[in-house]
Amino acid sequence: MNYFRTTLLLATLTALFMAVGYLIGGQTGMVIAFLVALVMNLFSYWNSDKVVLRMHKAQEVNARTAPEYYDIVRQLAANAELPMPKVYIIHADQPNAFATGRNPENAAVAATTGLLERLSREEVAGVVAHELAHVKNRDTLIMTVAATLGAAISMLANFGLFFGGSRNNNGGFGLVGTLLMVFLAPLAAGLIQMAISRSREYQADKMGAYISQRPLWLASALQKIAGLAHQIPYGRAERNPATAHLFIINPLSGQGMDNLFSTHPNTENRIAALQEIAREMGEAAAAPAAETTARGPWGRRVQEGDKDPWG
Repeated sequence: MNYFRTTLLLATLTALFMAVGYLIGGQTGMVIAFLVALVMNLFSYWNSDKVVLRMHKAQEVNARTAPEYYDIVRQLAANAELPMPKVYIIHADQPNAFATGRNPENAAVAATTGLLERLSREEVAGVVAHELAHVKNRDTLIMTVAATLGAAISMLANFGLFFGGSRNNNGGFGLVGTLLMVFLAPLAAGLIQMAISRSREYQADKMGAYISQRPLWLASALQKIAGLAHQIPYGRAERNPATAHLFIINPLSGQGMDNLFSTHPNTENRIAALQEIAREMGEAAAAPAAETTARGPWGRRVQEGDKDPWG
């Protein structure tokens, strides 16, 4: 099913890319756009993860440079029976995270310094488990390809604003068509991304809860990230809005509403679903996971006598 969805996504975005090319240059523009789309599809399959990580200036880390964070990923990847993904840190104050990669063997998990510094170890673990669920479900390919092609469609539309609209463009729709394209093409690409993201976030929340065995860790993290994302802007996400659907919480607004125009489901609905899972698992769900009173670098718990929550 994931392969079918990936194929359908690529076909839809390719058709949209061709439509933009037609509006810019008529039949010739459509043919050129088709050839460019074919190249981009191949490029996106093999390199879209690298492109997205580069967009956000992610820095790879290891057990020596970020031991607490790396250890969380290692333990949860083992729980999920996944190969160890590459681990990245994004230097940004807003707490957030995403996963990328074309398959579990070529996956990466990226978290912002804001997330690692502002959340407890348990909450970081909940977020990492969610991202590993995306890897296990093989969501990362389709979500990352959507981000890359969505950004390309927006760039092509902006290109058309300056160079399209000629009456002698072999069938183009002139200035009016070009103006419509500039606004509608990125919107259409965004709607495709939203439909993909919203349906997958609930599934990743559920699987992540079972990977960590602590649904309320993720519930607490979602509540905290959603609140802080309102207050802390994330400039690179604003400059690359086509990647917003990759993140665990929308980095542009910090919240989602259950409607057509949101990249993420409503945070309160996600928390309620996780609390229900916690009840089914026998975990007390009256309140989110407890806040630790003191933390070291990367949200490490430093209370005396604390034990590793993964045993």
